[in-house]
Amino acid sequence: MDGQIAFRLGAATQRGAARPSLVLFDLDGTLADSRALMFEMLDHAARHFGFRRIDQAEAEALRDRDARSILRALEVPLWRLPRIAAHIKALAGTAPPPPLFPGAGAMLARLQAAGMTLALVSSNSEANARRALGAEAACIAHWACDATLFGKASRFRQVLRRTGRVPAEAMAIGDELRDIAAARSAGLAAGAVAWGYALPSALAAAGPDILFDSMADIPAFLGV
Repeated sequence: MDGQIAFRLGAATQRGAARPSLVLFDLDGTLADSRALMFEMLDHAARHFGFRRIDQAEAEALRDRDARSILRALEVPLWRLPRIAAHIKALAGTAPPPPLFPGAGAMLARLQAAGMTLALVSSNSEANARRALGAEAACIAHWACDATLFGKASRFRQVLRRTGRVPAEAMAIGDELRDIAAARSAGLAAGAVAWGYALPSALAAAGPDILFDSMADIPAFLGV
């Protein structure tokens, strides 16, 4: 492996597992730089639903927590989560789309041109995701969007069924601890990006197969 490539391999990848031919991307925090927009919408939802508001400093301090810990910090009961998520999604639909991270579009185009199958799996809506991706939406062959009570792992399995792939042929790439957990649950290789919501140290502690330090590392790892 080229020492100039700044990704960090987990134990499963070090054992020589085959490179995936199906890559399932998260959107927010992975391809789209939506942290500022998400904080603004979360604050709007806090005022609307009456749960605890936090400032930027506390939001930063929560970046090493898992989703349940964050909900406890916000004092949000689980039964209210679907309505809050729907409210935030509606706000996102009327706001300007977040910009893609530098290099995201070129990375998707390189993977597609190399014959890889790309999917987008997001709790955001497909309409919002397409607006954020713009012309790069054409690189995505399979869409599995919107939150589900069965969790993100169920979306991963849905994409596997659609594509006829087995878990060993696929990798999920996201920016949160829950993305790693969902990939593990579905039997996929777990890729994490160091530029999204969760702190790189928290992601590394969760043991992804690979932690990408830059957008260019993704096609390099996949042999493109």
